[in-house]
Amino acid sequence: MAAPRLIFADQLGPHFDDGGPLLMVEAVGVLGQRTYHRAKAHLILSALRHRARELGDRVEYLHAEHYRDVLAGRDLEVVDPTSWGSRALVRELGARVLPSRGFVTSEADFALWAADRPPSRLIMDQFYRQVRTETGLLMRGPDPEGGKFNFDHDNRQPPPKGAVNLGLPDPFCPVEDDIDAQVRIDLDRWQAEGRVHLIGEDGPRRFAATRAEALAALADFVETRLGDFGPFEDASLLGDESMAHSRLSVPLNLGLLHPREVIDAVVAAYETGGAPLQSVEAVVRQIMGWRDWVWHLYWHLGEDYVRRSNHLEAQVPLPREFWELDGSAVRAKCLSHVLGEVRRTGYAHHIQRLMVLGNWALQRGYQPAELTEWFTNSFVDGTPWVMPANVVGMSQHADGGIVATKPYASGGAYISKMSDFCGACTFNPKKRLGEDACPFTAGYWAFLDRVEPRIRGNHRMAQPLAGLRRLVDREAVVDQERARTQW
Repeated sequence: MAAPRLIFADQLGPHFDDGGPLLMVEAVGVLGQRTYHRAKAHLILSALRHRARELGDRVEYLHAEHYRDVLAGRDLEVVDPTSWGSRALVRELGARVLPSRGFVTSEADFALWAADRPPSRLIMDQFYRQVRTETGLLMRGPDPEGGKFNFDHDNRQPPPKGAVNLGLPDPFCPVEDDIDAQVRIDLDRWQAEGRVHLIGEDGPRRFAATRAEALAALADFVETRLGDFGPFEDASLLGDESMAHSRLSVPLNLGLLHPREVIDAVVAAYETGGAPLQSVEAVVRQIMGWRDWVWHLYWHLGEDYVRRSNHLEAQVPLPREFWELDGSAVRAKCLSHVLGEVRRTGYAHHIQRLMVLGNWALQRGYQPAELTEWFTNSFVDGTPWVMPANVVGMSQHADGGIVATKPYASGGAYISKMSDFCGACTFNPKKRLGEDACPFTAGYWAFLDRVEPRIRGNHRMAQPLAGLRRLVDREAVVDQERARTQW
């Protein structure tokens, strides 16, 4: 009899199932090892149990405290899992390991591309262009569709003036069932027993946990939001939590959708005149470019990448307001709003993660390893492989320039331009000194002052550093931000 295939909670789609016997484990101890957002814990358990119900007699579904309790000594097969810890576990158990799945490119493809390239030359845009060329996606022979590989320059529009939302229909939202109800009961019991530690609010499940829901969410995005995604992908509005974003990172990271399904759907919309090229290319680049690249960097940069990366010497512990998702204790409207949304939903779209949460953490010098843990556990789409390069590299510049060529820091002017947050705020994004000085605007200059010795050789920071040296109130701004307690 063939060995059963062990299916992890992020391998729930049909591309992880080749038709043989399957094995799934619900290990409460794994949830108890970290402080998870309740919506994330609910999503994982709901997705596991829904998949088990779909599979019926084909799957053996085991309950345990830890994987080893029920897997030791068993003959197993497994598609190579998605974290260093899980890969060590399946090898320790002696499982027959198949190549990883769920990405456009293979680990062997990336290894060949990265061979003889130093870490500083592992440039996402070059990787993306090669994959586009090899796959022929959005290509006209050797040339990119529309004459450019990247339409990002066209995708930086602020929200429409005076708008409270983009006027789009509400995004697809699943309907909970008896499985969700039981998950909620179990989480309540385990939390009362001290077996799990949860943050964030409970509430109706907002994200796909089944294959059918994932396909419905994809179809809904293509029909109702894809056209506006490109122009407004960097914009935010207080009254529009989703904007034109797909929220498909959740079912993608659960393995419910294959990335090529999403790519093929948006490209088909473009080819039939249903979506503009700038929006379609943006989705393709985020998935086939960025997502694949971040996945490969997780393995290429090594298990200690997060631990060893602190180029800017950021040592400030993550504050209580982050650990408890307490946006109500924060005066800066943008930060208060985004922390509140994460508390409520376990989600914020990418520009809010980068230019509000990440920008704030960068300016304040929060410890990058702690911040990576927080992002991984507080977001419904957070995984051990996706967050290191995104947080340590892109957001915090803690790797010194492997992922991003410069720190992604900005003052309040950028947030004011790309959102309506500042109009409802007690701070003034144009001011860097005084009681109403914006902590992002002042914090930007204080950040440059702190890290100047570490970034002096970065040519992309030459102009900002020249501005810092001309700042007549530099010392006063630095002193103000060092002493700031109200933010």
